[in-house]
Formats: sequence, C-alpha cells, structure tokens
Amino acid sequence: MSQQFKLYAALLSLCPFMVQAADVRIGLAAALSGPTIKYGGPIRNGLMLAADSINAQGGINGNKLVLVIADEQGKKEEAVNVFKKLIYQDKVLMLFGPTLSNSAFAADPVANLAKTVVFATSNTADGITAMGPYTFRNSVTEADVLPTTVRAAIRQFQIRKVAIIYGNDDAFTKSGYDVFKNTLADQHVLVTNTETYSKGETSFKAQLNRIKDSAPDAIVCSCLTEEAANIILQTRSLSMKQPFIGGNGFNSSKLFDIAKDAADNTLMGSPWSVENVTPANKQFLTDYRARFKTEPDQFAAQAYDAMYIVAEALKTIRLSGDLAKDRVALRDALPQVRHEGATGKFAFRKAPARDGKESGYDAQQEAIVNIAKGGKFVLLK
Repeated sequence: MSQQFKLYAALLSLCPFMVQAADVRIGLAAALSGPTIKYGGPIRNGLMLAADSINAQGGINGNKLVLVIADEQGKKEEAVNVFKKLIYQDKVLMLFGPTLSNSAFAADPVANLAKTVVFATSNTADGITAMGPYTFRNSVTEADVLPTTVRAAIRQFQIRKVAIIYGNDDAFTKSGYDVFKNTLADQHVLVTNTETYSKGETSFKAQLNRIKDSAPDAIVCSCLTEEAANIILQTRSLSMKQPFIGGNGFNSSKLFDIAKDAADNTLMGSPWSVENVTPANKQFLTDYRARFKTEPDQFAAQAYDAMYIVAEALKTIRLSGDLAKDRVALRDALPQVRHEGATGKFAFRKAPARDGKESGYDAQQEAIVNIAKGGKFVLLK
C-alpha cells in the first residue's frame, strides 16, 4: 500500500463527513418513437439541457445528475413496464413522465405504490394528481388555462356561438372537452353542435360539414397536434374561415408544419411563449437552439423548468444512500419549491383529494394566450 493511499485512508477515518460524489439517477419515461415523439422528443431535450447545465455548475451538492431514459412509445402498457424497470431495476430516485395523460393514468399508480415521485411535464387531464401523494406536475391543467383562452376569444372575435370537435378516446382530449363544455356554459357561449372522432381517423369532412351547416362563429378543438392541423386544413378546404380555439395540444411546431398559415387566428392558452423576454426564458431559448438546432416548444420549456424544480428540492435534503428514505425525502421537499424559469413564476398547490385518497400536487401558474400569425404563435395583445 502506497504512502499516499495510507494518508488518504487516515484522512477519511478522521473526517467521516468526507464522502465521494455520487450520481443522482433520475428516470425519464417518454414517448420517443411513434407519432407522439413530437411531444416526447422536446421533453427529453429540455430535461437533458437542464441536467447538463446544473451539472456544469457543480451538480447537486457536488453530486452529478444522471438521466436514465426509456421509451414508453406513447402506449399505456409500455409506460407501466418502463416505470417498473426504472424504479425496481434501474433504481432511480424519481421519475419524469410519461408523455400522455392516457399513459399516466395507467403508470402513475406504479410509482405511488413504490413511494417514488412521478413528475409530469405534459399531463394536463383532470384527475392525474388525484392518483396519489407522489404525483406532481408542472404542466398547467386545462381547467386552469381554457377559461382564460375562451374569454380572450370572446374579446378577440366577438363570438357568441361555437361548434366543438374532440377526440373521444383519449384522456387528454376528453378532459379538455369537459372543461371547454363547462367553460362555454359559464361564459354564456352557445354550442351549435358537438362532433367527435377516434384515433387513426384522417378524414373529418363529415363532422366538418355538419359544423359548417351550424354556422358557428368559431370552432373549439380539443385535439392533439396532428389531428388539429388536419382538421384546420380540411376546414379551410370547405371554405370555412372560422377561427379555432385550442388547448395546449396545439402548442407544437408540428401544427404549422402541417397546417402552415391555414392555422392563422387560432387561439391557444399556455404558461409559456417563445416571445417572453424574461432573462430565464431568453437563456433557455439561446441554449436550446444552440444545442438542438431547432425551435423549442412548451413541452421542452416545461421539462427544462421541471429539472430545475427537482434540483432545488434536492439541494435542501441530504441524500443518505438509502433509496427508500431518499425517495420520501424528495417527495416531502418538492412542495416547498418556488421557482422562476422559462415558463415564469412557479409554485405547487395541493390537488383536491378524491375518494378519501391523499392527492399529489398541481402547478400554480398564470396562463397566457397566444394567437397564430404567419405560421407561428405570438402573444395576443
């Protein structure tokens, strides 16, 4: 044994608080293949960008963040399998994901049973955080965003009556429809007719012809991006010029890749806008563009902020190396975090309990309204 090694061993025995830096393993279950990669890809990018920035600044009390990534393909059964692998085999401290609300309803109970934080950056359906006390999200719910969006639409377009179209076999789009329906009633907007579609449909002409016959002032669409874009295009092909009102499923550059300027005058509510000029958002935009050579979206921004929110919580606790205890400690620290990032000022609020079960935490954040102009969303003035 060398003299240098003996000296190091002696120092360790005298200084029990000298510990070697360790990795903080954080899981990501995201849709990284199939059609929903348009959401899962930006989420992965936002988390990676934030983790690398945090590590470059010293990590978490000297410990390095390591993102363990798994593809849940946007499928419920795969999300369950991925959650189990990340929790029990990869032994991550916590999880981000899954991408879709449908998958969250299937997989989040797995995390709660394992007393492991599951943090959603894109799930906005009603009831997500009611699944247990380890469920968190910084994705602002449709119930918080859509009333603001509808009020803005009434002012902008003087609407009195609308038609609705929504996907009837997806948790996100169905939840959005429920919120739209209640919001329109509260704001005294007449619904001329309601149309539905199922996943996989590509022609919406029958539904849109019925909407055309009802002569609404605007069309409310609770849809994911690809379906929304095709509905907009097919509406214009029928010489219908009504503006669209959408949820955050619209907030993707894919909307304009498909619909282009046919989407002009679409209103969409979100906590984030590329036009925000705060220092945090400007830094995020600069770093994201430099690294990924593309434009970020709301989901990238929310994921980026989510990693910083978790990092702030981790800095307040002392990781013991006992995974079960550390998972609980993180769960207890997260609700106290206050953060100002790319999406603005953020805090958690306790979600309402249901069926006598303890709930998790929702996002407390202001919504802003964007309007589509010239193939992009800009802030509505």
